[in-house]
Amino acid sequence: MDTGSSTALRTEEFGTLADGAVVHRWTLERDGTRVRVLTYGGIVQSVEVPGRDGVRAGVALGLPDLAGYKTYAGPYFGALVGRYANRIGGACFELDGQTHRVTRNEGRNHVHGGARGFDKRVWQAREVADGVRLSLVSEGGEEGFPGCLTVSATYTLDEGGALRIAYRATTDAPTVLNLTNHTYWNLAGGDSGSALGQVLRIAAGRITPADAESLPTGEFLPVDGTRFDFREPKPVGAGYDHNFVLDGAGSGPVAELYDAVSGRVLTVTTTEPGMQLYTADHFDGRPFGPCAGIALETQHFPDSPNRPEFPSTVLRPGEEYVSTTVYGFAVR
Repeated sequence: MDTGSSTALRTEEFGTLADGAVVHRWTLERDGTRVRVLTYGGIVQSVEVPGRDGVRAGVALGLPDLAGYKTYAGPYFGALVGRYANRIGGACFELDGQTHRVTRNEGRNHVHGGARGFDKRVWQAREVADGVRLSLVSEGGEEGFPGCLTVSATYTLDEGGALRIAYRATTDAPTVLNLTNHTYWNLAGGDSGSALGQVLRIAAGRITPADAESLPTGEFLPVDGTRFDFREPKPVGAGYDHNFVLDGAGSGPVAELYDAVSGRVLTVTTTEPGMQLYTADHFDGRPFGPCAGIALETQHFPDSPNRPEFPSTVLRPGEEYVSTTVYGFAVR
């Protein structure tokens, strides 16, 4: 099929699940960037880009086979997360006067879509110009969420090798929706050890502080004079799992990560109002050690269904959910 693509595309079988479902891997390559995407969980298995020396290396934490993603499901390596990325407090929310109880899978709370979220589903794939579109129908009641949801995620490589992920969704009943990609980045190379010390900039003057359960308190905390101030680039330290309130989302890069040794630069542009910075402190060496990658999860805010002061995540019939994040790559 001629899609008019400038991106080289190929697909292959990657493995088979216990129920017989076949998982495929799509490879996208353009202008020095090579990306591999799985139909299982919409997972970005690998991203390879050149460094200052011209040598291409993998900069996203990924696993070599399907068994690995089944064994190490909890870290959500590279996964498409939904229906609701991040947390919903008490695993319940009220919508139009009705209380909906969703799966509890982190203590008393709901996180990242529940026991069988979008990261554990096999998506239908078809080739599009410059990439692949993954599609899924999530029936009403799955993991407790109302509404039958029709959702797609399109992975393409733009000119220059930037990875674009564009999400769209519609519903037949009022629901809440918050999608993200959960790639862990290490610009020195995914097998290089800790990513701490790589230099990060985030265009965010505030965060939404969290309690001991990682649920937002409802406050907006200015970053001035705190360790959360990344408005000027500085090395990343340990101990981050926080939502940053982005300034100017949709109008230019909201984050930049830089590795001085390789010269690789990652920029993040998004339409989303927030970004969760997670430094993966709790990795225990199976299969990666502490802080082996840095997650920059573009999304709406945690627990928004229970926080009317936050941007709404409600999706209604007749509306369309549209969200785009672009990961650009360069050398400095």
